[in-house]
Amino acid sequence: MAAGCGRPGGGHGERWALPLRPPLCLACTVETLGDGSASLVRKKHVLSRLHDALAWQALPVVQLLEADERVCLHLIGTLFGMLHTVEDSSALDLFVEVLVRLVVELKSEQHLRCIMDESQKELGRATTLRGSLPTFTLLGKLADAIPGFANLLVVEHSNLVDHLLMGLTYPNEGIKAAVCYLYGKLYSSPVGTERLSTHFEERLCGLFLNTLGSAQTKELQVNCLGLLKELLKSDHFVSIIMNNSNTEEECENPDFLEGENPLPLVLKKLLLTRDEMLQAASSHCMAAVLVHSPSRYAPAFIHADVPEFLFECLSCNSEILIWSVYCCLLLLTEEHLFFSKCHTVYGIESLLRSLRVVLQLNNVELHKQGLLLFAEILKRQPVEIKLFTNRFVCVEAIDVLMETVNCPVLEVIVEAVGAVAAFLRKDHLSSPPVPYEELQKLLEAVLKRFNDFSPPWTGKRHAGDLFLVSQSHSANRNLSRVPQRQGQFLLNTLKSFRNACRLAVEFQSDPMAQENAFTAPNSQSKDTLSNFSEFLLRICDSLCIPMVMNYLERAVSPSVMEVFISSLNTLFTVVPSMRNKFSKKLASSSFIRLTLELKARFCAVQSNPALNQACSSFLCSLCLSLYSATQKERTSSQEEQEISELLQKGLPQLNYTIAESLLLLAETPEPFSLDQSLCSHQHCFILVLYVAYTLGDRFVPEAELFLAIRSFLLSAQDHGDCPPPYILRAALYLLAVCQDKGNALDLRSLCTIRRFLDNLPDMRFVYVHCPLLLKFFLGYPELMGRFGYQVLQLWFSWGDHKQAETEEAGFGVSDQLNSTNPLLPILKNNSSILLILLDLVCSSSVEVAWKVLMTLRTFLERNGDVPVCDLLRSRFLQILQQLLVESSSSSLQANRNLPVLLSLLFLVQLRSEGVRELDSTDFKLLHQVSNLCGKCRPKDTDLLQPSLNFLYWSLHQTTPCSQQRAVAVLLSNVSLLELLQKVLECTWSRSPPSEPASLSPEDALLCSGWLLVASLLIYQHRYNTEVHQTLSLDLEEVLNAVIFRKKKPILLLVSIMQFLRAILRQNFSSLLVVIGQNTAQGATQPQPSSLQDAALHPLATRQVFPLVVSLQNLLVHVHLQKEFLLSQAVVACLETLVEYLYMKNQDVALHVASQPWHRFLLFTLLSGGQKSFLQPEVLRLMTLFLRYQCSNIISQKEISQILQEAAESNLAELPEATSRALHLFLCQVQSSHCQVEPGSIQTLLQSLLGQRSSCVKHQDFVCLGSVAVSLSHIGD
Repeated sequence: MAAGCGRPGGGHGERWALPLRPPLCLACTVETLGDGSASLVRKKHVLSRLHDALAWQALPVVQLLEADERVCLHLIGTLFGMLHTVEDSSALDLFVEVLVRLVVELKSEQHLRCIMDESQKELGRATTLRGSLPTFTLLGKLADAIPGFANLLVVEHSNLVDHLLMGLTYPNEGIKAAVCYLYGKLYSSPVGTERLSTHFEERLCGLFLNTLGSAQTKELQVNCLGLLKELLKSDHFVSIIMNNSNTEEECENPDFLEGENPLPLVLKKLLLTRDEMLQAASSHCMAAVLVHSPSRYAPAFIHADVPEFLFECLSCNSEILIWSVYCCLLLLTEEHLFFSKCHTVYGIESLLRSLRVVLQLNNVELHKQGLLLFAEILKRQPVEIKLFTNRFVCVEAIDVLMETVNCPVLEVIVEAVGAVAAFLRKDHLSSPPVPYEELQKLLEAVLKRFNDFSPPWTGKRHAGDLFLVSQSHSANRNLSRVPQRQGQFLLNTLKSFRNACRLAVEFQSDPMAQENAFTAPNSQSKDTLSNFSEFLLRICDSLCIPMVMNYLERAVSPSVMEVFISSLNTLFTVVPSMRNKFSKKLASSSFIRLTLELKARFCAVQSNPALNQACSSFLCSLCLSLYSATQKERTSSQEEQEISELLQKGLPQLNYTIAESLLLLAETPEPFSLDQSLCSHQHCFILVLYVAYTLGDRFVPEAELFLAIRSFLLSAQDHGDCPPPYILRAALYLLAVCQDKGNALDLRSLCTIRRFLDNLPDMRFVYVHCPLLLKFFLGYPELMGRFGYQVLQLWFSWGDHKQAETEEAGFGVSDQLNSTNPLLPILKNNSSILLILLDLVCSSSVEVAWKVLMTLRTFLERNGDVPVCDLLRSRFLQILQQLLVESSSSSLQANRNLPVLLSLLFLVQLRSEGVRELDSTDFKLLHQVSNLCGKCRPKDTDLLQPSLNFLYWSLHQTTPCSQQRAVAVLLSNVSLLELLQKVLECTWSRSPPSEPASLSPEDALLCSGWLLVASLLIYQHRYNTEVHQTLSLDLEEVLNAVIFRKKKPILLLVSIMQFLRAILRQNFSSLLVVIGQNTAQGATQPQPSSLQDAALHPLATRQVFPLVVSLQNLLVHVHLQKEFLLSQAVVACLETLVEYLYMKNQDVALHVASQPWHRFLLFTLLSGGQKSFLQPEVLRLMTLFLRYQCSNIISQKEISQILQEAAESNLAELPEATSRALHLFLCQVQSSHCQVEPGSIQTLLQSLLGQRSSCVKHQDFVCLGSVAVSLSHIGD
C-alpha cells in the first residue's frame, strides 16, 4: 500500500497517498476495511495507520474525503458496520476512536445525522441489547467530543432515550456504564436537562438509584456518580432524588440498601469502599446535595451516621478526597444536630491530624477549606459539650493553628486567624494547667502576620486624621477584594486579642489557673497568668496599636473600633503596674483624639451610653495616668484628687464635635452665676487637650484654639479668677503650641499672662519642657525680658533629666521634642543668641555643651545663607585650642563633644562658596586639626572623619598660594603622616563587609584617607614641597584592592583609584610615597621577568589586563547604579592607565586600548536607561579609543552618529560633565583627521564654548555619606 499501491498500472494514483512513512494509500485502506476476506489483523493494522494519519496529518485525509463524498460515506458506513460485526474488544475500541476522530475532523452535521440514524436503526433492529455496547459507547464519545451533539440527539432523536432506559435494565454492567456515561453528557446540556426533566422524574430516578446502589464494577460506579453529579446541579432534581422512597420492586432486591431515603445510604456505602476516587466522588455528591439546603437535607445524612465516615476519610492522602470531605462537613456544621450527636467530639482529632498533613501540601484552597471547617466547629460548638476532652488535644490544636498562621498566603491566614479567635474561649481550653506559653506564641504570631501583609504605616497622620479619612473611605462600598479581606483579617485579629484579654481577667478569679500546678519545687515556671498578662500589654504596645493605626489610614469600621477600645479598657485591669508606660504609648498614638471622635460620633444626645461610659472611663484613666507620670515631681496628692474629680465629672458630658468644644471653651459665664458646670467643663477640656498635645496629638484647629484659650484667660482675669497652676500650665502650653497658627498676642493678653506668672513662687510650677513653649517665651520681648533667662536655663537642664526618663520608659522622642529645632529660626534672626550658645559650650557641663553643639550643627546644615562663618571660625579656634591644651590624648578620644565640634568646623568651611584665600585663622585651625589627628588612632573614626574632611577641603577650596602653604603645613606634621600610613594599611587588614552597598564608618575613614593622600601626592609634586615623613605602600596590595574587590564599597574603590591615578601620573616616583612590590621589612624587590615588564616597571604585564578588566566591570556596575560621578572617576583612572602604558611601551598600550571587549563595554553602557551617546562616560571612552586609533572599537559610522546626535541636541541643556566630555571628543576628532565635515565640528565647538562660558558654576564639594569629595578632583 505504498505509493502506486504496488499494483500493475499504477493503482489508485499518487493523489490517494497520505504523507506517512511508509506512505499510506487511503483508497486501499477503504477497500481493505470493506473486504470481507481480509483478516482482522490486517484491518487493525490499516486502521491503526489511518488513526495515525488523523492524529498527525488530518488535513490531507479530510481534503481527500471531502473531495469524494461517496468514498467518505462509504468509509463511515464501513466503520459503523464493523462495530457490530467484530467482537474483539481492542479492535472495537480502535474502530470507535477512529470513527469519532474522523467525524470530528470532517465537521459535518450530515455525517452526525447519518451516524445517529444508523444508531437508531441498529438499536431498533436488535432483539436484544447484548450487542448495543459499541453503539452506546460511540454515542457517548461523540457527545464528549462534539459540544452540540447532545442537543441534537435530544431534540431530533429522542427515541434513542428510550433505548437508553432499556440499557439500564439490561443485566450487563458494561452496557449500564456506557448508558450512564451518555446520560451524564445529555444532562450536562441545558437543552437536555430541560427536555429530559419529566423523563427523569417519571422513569429514570428510581431506576438510576437502583443501578447506583447495586453497581459492582468501578466503571459503572464512576459513570453513575458522574451522572449524579450533573443531576445534583439542579435544585429540582435534588428534591426529586432526596424525596424518593424505595418502590416495592426495589425493596424486593436484597442487594439494595434499605432505608427511607436511599441516596445517603448509597453514598455512605461508597465511603466504605476504601477507593479514594469513589470516596471523593461520593463526598462531592453529598456536598452538592447539601449546598441546596443544608437545613433540609443534612438530617438525612446525619441520621445515617455519614459524618463519622467522613471524618475517617480524612486520614487519606488524596487532596481531592480531603477537599470533598471538608466541603461536606462544612455544610453539615450548619445543622445543630451535627453537634448534639457529638460528631465533632468524635472527629476533632481526625480533623487536626488532617490539617497538619494538608499544611505540608501546596494547595492553598485546601488549606482555606480545612481552616474554615475548623473555625466553624469552634464557633458553633455548644458550651455544654466540651470539644477538647484532654490537654493534649488542646495543645495539638494550638500547634496546628500556629502552623496555619505562619502560612505565607494571605487567604489562608485570614481563615486561620478566624479560627484562633473562635478558639480563645474558656470552655475550649482544657482544665488547668492552662497552656499560657503556647497561647502567647499563638497570639504573637497572629498579630505579626497581620503586620506582614499590611502596607507599612507612614506615621505621618495622627489617629484623629486617620479616623476622619477612614470615615470618607467607609462611604465607598466598592472596596476591592484585598481591603475587604484585610478588614476581616483585622477584625479576627482584634477579636483574638480581646478574647485573650478576657481570658486573663476570667482566670484571675480562678486560683487553679494562676500558675502551673505541676511546677517542680524551687523552680520558676513561665507558664503563669502573670507572665501572660504582661505579654498581652507588651504585644498591644508593639503590635496591636500600630496595626490598627495602619489600617485606619485606609478604612474604618465601628465594629473594629468597639472591639479595640474594649480591649484597651480591659488591659488597664490586666496589669495595673504597667499603666503608666502603656498610657504614654496610647497618648502618643493619638488615642485621646480617637476616643473623643468616637464619643462625638456615636454617643451624642445620650446615645450608646455603654460606649460613652467605656470611652469616658478609658479617657479618665489615661489622662490621670499621663498627668501623674509627667508631673509627678510637682504634683501633690491634693492636686491629683482635684484633677480626678474634675475628669470623672466632666468627661461623660464631653460628647461634642471639635467646633462645639471650641464654643464651649470660649464661652463666658454669666456675671454673679453660682453654676460652676461651665467652668468645670472648660477646665476638663483644657486638661484633656493638654495631655493630648504634650504627646503630639493635635486634633483642634490651632488658630481657633489659640483664640479660645486667649479668651478663656482674659475672661478669668476679668472675673478676678486665678486658674489653678495645673490649668495655667495647660493653657500656656496650648498657647505655645498654637502660636504659629494664630495672630500674635496683644499687649493686654501678655500683661494678663505676666500677672498670672508673677503670682507664682517659681516658674517650675508652669514650665513644660517643650520646644514650642521655649519659642513662645523667646518670641515675645515682654516675656523674654522677664522670664527668658529662666526658661533657657530650665530648657537645657531639664532635658538631661527628662530624656533619661523617656529612654527608660521605652518611648522615642518625636521631632516636636527635639531640642535642636526650636532655636533654629530664632538663631537665624538674632545672632546674639548664637554667641550665648557658644559661651555655653565652655561654661556649661558636658551634657549641656553637647546639646548646644548639636543645635549649632543643625543650624549650620539648614541655614547656609546666614553670614556667621567668620564669627564661628574664630570662636571654634578658641574652643579647640582650649580643649587641646586641657586634654590628653586619651581624654580627647573620650570627649564626645569633640567630634561634634569638628563636624561643625567642617560644615562652616563647607559653606564657603568658591575658592578663597586662607587667612591666619584658617591656618591655625589647619595646624590644630592636623595635630589632633596625630594624637588619634585609626579606630577613632568619629574624630578622624570630620578632621580628614576638613584637611581635604583646605587643600582643594583655596588659591594656589594658600594651597602651597597648606601642603607644607600638613607634610611637616610627622604624626599626621604616620596616622595616614596606619589608616591606609587598614585597607588590607579589614575584612570585607557583609553589605557591599553600605558605607560603614571604618570604610568612610578609609575613603577620606586615600583621597587625602592622593591630594597630598599631587600637590607635593606640583609645588615640590619638602617631605619629612614618607609613606610606604605595596603596589601589589593596591592593585589587588581594585582587581579583587571583595564586596568593598564603590566609593572606597574610587578613592583608591584616585591614589592610583596620582602615582601613575608621577611614574611611581614620588618623594612622599614609596611604591614597591613588597614593602615588608627585609623583602627583596622582584626583578622584571621580560622586556615588557622592565618597560612597565614597577607594573607587570600580568597586572595590567586584570586591572583593565576590573575597571571595566566597575564602570558597568556604577553606571547601572546611576552613580555618574563615580563612573567618571573610573573612566579617568582608565585614561591615566593607558597614558602611562603608552609612555612606557606603546605596543602594550595600543594592545590594551584595542581589545575587542572595549566595544562590548560601550554597548553595555549604551544599553542602559539613557541609550544615548551623549553621556560623559561614553564620550570619554570614545575619545580615549579615538586618541589611540582603535578603529576596531569605534568606527567612522559611530563618530558620525555622535556628531549627528550632538547637532540635534540642545547643547545649552547638557550637564557640565557631558559638555566637557563632548568638547574633548570634538577636539580629538578634529585632530585625528577623521572623514567628517570640518565646518560641523567647528560649529559644535563654538556652540559648546558659548554654553560653557555662560553656565553657572556649581558647588565643587559634595558629601557622599560622611565622606567629603571634591568634584574637580574625583572627576578630572
